[in-house]
Amino acid sequence: MDIGGTFTDIVVHDTETGALRASKADTTPSDLTEGVLTAIAQLEVPPTEILSFVHGTTQGLNALLERRGSKTLLVTTQGMGDVYRIARGNRSQMFDIHYRKPEPLVARHDTVEIGGRLRYDGSELHPLDEASVRAAAATARAGGYAAVAVCLLFAYTNESHELAAEAILREELGEEVAIVLSHRVAREWREYERTSSTVLEAYTGPVVRRYLTRIEDRFEREGIPSGVQVMQSSGGIVGAGYASEHPLQTLLSGPVGGTAGGVALMQLLGRKNAICVDMGGTSFDASLVIDGQPDISTDGEADGFPVLMPLVNLHTIGAGGGSVAFSESGALRVGPRSAGAQPGPACYGRGGVEPTVTDANAVLRRVDPEHFAGGRFSLDVAASDRAIAGLAEEFGMSTSDLSEGILDIANAKMAQAIRTLTVDHGREPTDFSLVAFGGAGPMHAEAIARELGIAEVIIPEFPGAFSAWGMLGSDVRRDLSAQYYVHEDQLDRSDLASVLADLVSEADGELARQCVPADRRRFEQAIDMRYAGQDYTLTVPLTELDEPTLEDFAARISARYSEQHRRRYGHATPEAKVEFVSIRVTGLGANEFGHLTGERYREDDIAARSASVWFDGRSWETPIRRRDSLPIGEAIAGPMLIVEDTTTTVISPRASIRRETLGHLTMEVQA
Repeated sequence: MDIGGTFTDIVVHDTETGALRASKADTTPSDLTEGVLTAIAQLEVPPTEILSFVHGTTQGLNALLERRGSKTLLVTTQGMGDVYRIARGNRSQMFDIHYRKPEPLVARHDTVEIGGRLRYDGSELHPLDEASVRAAAATARAGGYAAVAVCLLFAYTNESHELAAEAILREELGEEVAIVLSHRVAREWREYERTSSTVLEAYTGPVVRRYLTRIEDRFEREGIPSGVQVMQSSGGIVGAGYASEHPLQTLLSGPVGGTAGGVALMQLLGRKNAICVDMGGTSFDASLVIDGQPDISTDGEADGFPVLMPLVNLHTIGAGGGSVAFSESGALRVGPRSAGAQPGPACYGRGGVEPTVTDANAVLRRVDPEHFAGGRFSLDVAASDRAIAGLAEEFGMSTSDLSEGILDIANAKMAQAIRTLTVDHGREPTDFSLVAFGGAGPMHAEAIARELGIAEVIIPEFPGAFSAWGMLGSDVRRDLSAQYYVHEDQLDRSDLASVLADLVSEADGELARQCVPADRRRFEQAIDMRYAGQDYTLTVPLTELDEPTLEDFAARISARYSEQHRRRYGHATPEAKVEFVSIRVTGLGANEFGHLTGERYREDDIAARSASVWFDGRSWETPIRRRDSLPIGEAIAGPMLIVEDTTTTVISPRASIRRETLGHLTMEVQA
């Protein structure tokens, strides 16, 4: 299940019949658990028969974006109190003249320094000053802080001072205050980034924990035996108990499900590269599948703040079906403000009067008003006409022309979001297929693909709930890392093997905690590397052939790094020496259900009919077809609207569509 800003998407797999079903329910912002239970009841799923429940939540991300996280006190080493506020001197948006560094989540007066110091190698220079820790606890108690973030210098090499500080803080503050230690969040160097990650977990963690506790309690009362599993930002799932202990891992929980689905779909189709786009009611998320694997980085950014953890590279913008169109300084703007679930677009009939992207589609008749969201409610197209007409009059345009303009602007913004993941990193969009999903993705997929020069668009089964389908079969995942800084010439192969073995053992224990049977556990190993003198690293995967006891290990892994450097940056220096910076182990527990395709419940067919739909400034008589009624393997030229319970696929006169044997649709986009 994937909770979005407008709808809660659900996918159900019946393990006895193999059938898959998908549906949507209204998101209930006041209490998200109500939308969850409504979606389950809507598909008539007996609560006592639920074997597995996987959930994507944006509670932490929303708390960050809306700045409604917990009041947080930062405790750091004496002399390091300004690290978080100084941050990095560089600008992340170098050529944006309007760039403003985000205001820190913790103010300088909410930062406390304590005595005690470790050296860079983890040895103790000065013992921990317990009196200063108790003084910090008194500050937290007097200030009404809900969370304390503890980030001490060099804790990634020796956690003893942080653990001692935690014991004192817990003794003084009890269990009500969340205490977050940096070595548990990010066992890596870069002081500002580690501090930022720790503060983010402290700031968003209590919100996530309260929500997960609430949904687990509700499941218990409803007699649902499965418990709750949660999607992580890395594309794997964990139990709600673990997610409560490590809430930062769920920051991108919702959108990442679509990437996991994209990976599974590419494996089913025998393809390698895909651009995954998820357009919902509030946001547009873009991510990549490269060589059959999700594009994951070991660090990233959340609303301008760096995060040290493995996460899928997602680019999100405020562009969805609910994005509001408005006039600003004589120009037409679209988004990022959204009409959301309440009141929603004007055509929803819930009191909305502002023109939105969905209203523009309704005016152009690119949605079937009688079959929107599976026919659960009809769209008020007249309300869309009125909402668009007011803005069109301001620009001296017809409602249809302005509606096409709204869609052109929204599509251009979404295409630009994709370029930040492709062109900006030396990747050519034309080398990818576009996988479009989300409630509005298939409506805009052709226009986005044409903007980027992409010839093939894939519309998966259940596109409106594809992120939920991606979660359904994802593996349990646990990522661990350790600092391992050594020059190539000083590499001790046996020591490296020992550290890797320790991490594998720890990951194995974590999977055992998640109740993954031993025969379904596997482990992946990697090393962060760089040329000597470089600042940042690339993560180079290891295989069973790269045992560190082999004589030529350093040379072979150095050559692999140079090749990866060439692919990433277009050049390499194979003769240069390399440095090892960090080692990583990923523990994976195979999902017993897997990503499944199965017999779909036959949806009620609709009578053959057509509508006058606007494309390229004129009206076209356009057939409206039910997805299940399309013949398999036959290419059908546009224009056409293809309707199903979770979305509408729009095919213009300049494209064709084909339903494939595996159930997905392939669209060929003409230049």
